Amino acid sequence: MTFTDGAARYDLSFTVGDLLLREAGIAAPVYLSTNSWAATREQILDENLFQASSRASAQRLIRETLKRLRRLDLNELRFFAAAAPSEKSLLMWLAACRAHGFIAEFAEEVVRDRFLLLTPELDYSHFDTFVSAKALWHPELSQLKESTVHKLRSNLFRMMSQAALLMNGQIQQALLTDPIRALFATHYPEDIRFFPDRSMEAVQ
Repeated sequence: MTFTDGAARYDLSFTVGDLLLREAGIAAPVYLSTNSWAATREQILDENLFQASSRASAQRLIRETLKRLRRLDLNELRFFAAAAPSEKSLLMWLAACRAHGFIAEFAEEVVRDRFLLLTPELDYSHFDTFVSAKALWHPELSQLKESTVHKLRSNLFRMMSQAALLMNGQIQQALLTDPIRALFATHYPEDIRFFPDRSMEAVQ
């Protein structure tokens, strides 16, 4: 399974929402009961389960939420539905990394590397430097409006805070529980790279 797009054009739709924990908490059980992403989308939209202010807003939220949830396999979705809030937030961070190559690369190349190098300070300047470097291979980044860059940056930092990976400008050790580590070990051990973590798996 391929989760990132390499040098392909970045999908920057994470301007919509943040970690989308509330929305995912609603959508995952609907999917598990219907076993259909199309039916899940229709039910959420028809019943306005996300309580969006407009149909257009609901459609944007649904599209982004399901895009991320679809990157979790069935075992992960089942675990998510019954998980503790802190576990849910980590799984949604994982889903965001799998869905968005930009987030995945920032998580691995900036967040994880700074954490492992014992330089845990992280602020907007690190994001801006990352964007400038990536623009050499992704010209779409240099074409973004400044307001869009600000939205991407604020959303990404808010996502990290919601996943308890960033606090007061300091990168935090990911609180990966044994069940989450077991999920990784079973199918996707390489996904540990998306988290600031000093376990043996993270540094091999």
